[in-house]
Amino acid sequence: MDHTPLELVLTSEADSERAEALARALLERRLVACASLRPSRSLYHWQGKIETGSEVLLLLKTHGARLAELRAVLGQLHSYTTPMWIHWSAASEGDYGRWLLDELGLL
Repeated sequence: MDHTPLELVLTSEADSERAEALARALLERRLVACASLRPSRSLYHWQGKIETGSEVLLLLKTHGARLAELRAVLGQLHSYTTPMWIHWSAASEGDYGRWLLDELGLL
């Protein structure tokens, strides 16, 4: 079975409206093939104290060929001063990987 390399990127936004707007902008630019959104409660250090708040996590699925541009555009469009950018390499087998490549304009 064929393996398609892909990149997973994790970021967050302040609320569902901003998260959806960011996801749509990235999808329209074909920088991601899919964005999964999930509400989250976060506790974190910020400017010397512990903060807490509600956020929306975005799990973005893309390919390494789109990763640098995705990072640049996400930095421009994101509402946070310091957006979360965590990414890791993964692989998919079969039809999902081909779909991802097609949606990103890489086939």
